[in-house]
Amino acid sequence: MEIIQVVGLGLIATVLILVVREQKPMFAFLLAAFTGLFIFLFLIGKIETVIAVLQELADRSGIPSIYLQTILKIIGIAYIAEFGAQIVRDAGQESIASKIEFAGKVLILVLAVPILSVIVETVIGLLPTGSGSG
Repeated sequence: MEIIQVVGLGLIATVLILVVREQKPMFAFLLAAFTGLFIFLFLIGKIETVIAVLQELADRSGIPSIYLQTILKIIGIAYIAEFGAQIVRDAGQESIASKIEFAGKVLILVLAVPILSVIVETVIGLLPTGSGSG
């Protein structure tokens, strides 16, 4: 039950942070940041497993790998931006956290443009041409 380990670590870190925060606020922030980073690194193996399964499904279905790679990059940007924004929020910097989230959204949009182009071209290709009587 890995979730019990993650929650346990989070609870222990929270208690330590609450105890330390008044005396050493910088140490409390670092403890929170490193706890978040540790949890993130703990989950990387799980993410790799999911990516492998998705890659296998894409290979079997004949979907070009560039689309799967782009979607995985988009998901990665979303997770990393959220993680970074939460750490910055923990430090009390809401405005910087908002900028990190905005940057993540812009980068996701940039990566999505080629996929959106293919979708639009496909839809246009499915539309009947205007070669009827008029």
